[in-house]
Amino acid sequence: MNLFLRLFWVVVCARFRAPVLPLGPCLTPFRCLPRDRDLAQQMNGKSFSILDVARADLLVRSRIASQLFRHGWYPVVAAETIRFRQSLALFKAFVVETTVLGWDDRAFILQQTIWRKDRCIAEAVVRARVLKKSGDPVPPVEVLSATGVTADPLAFPDWVREWNAQQTP
Repeated sequence: MNLFLRLFWVVVCARFRAPVLPLGPCLTPFRCLPRDRDLAQQMNGKSFSILDVARADLLVRSRIASQLFRHGWYPVVAAETIRFRQSLALFKAFVVETTVLGWDDRAFILQQTIWRKDRCIAEAVVRARVLKKSGDPVPPVEVLSATGVTADPLAFPDWVREWNAQQTP
């Protein structure tokens, strides 16, 4: 329930915050709450859920969400990996920076970084797809066209390209 309230709060606040470009970066502020921490007193277990909420912020603030819903499309995570560098202390503020690294013929590749002041807490790479209500995939170029984005796919770092190739069925 905690994350639904956070999602609701982020979506409501997104309407009053500055718009962002569809490919990012999008900075989403959070605070480490008691229910975010696991038995080891770390936030690692909730990190993927926090990243979900930050991606929703990018979709709303870039106005992509309205276009997706208009077409009856919805985003899903196909794969993600994360590297933790430090822990977050209870009640400390942090920011999730979400940026689209690029896309291939089936999915978007996003980078999400958790920052506490100027220190990197964690780095994640996410492979996200857009699906129709029928469950059929929507090619990224079609999503970009529908949302009015004209850009060429960006070059991924080598390790991201290799990771992405392993995720493709």
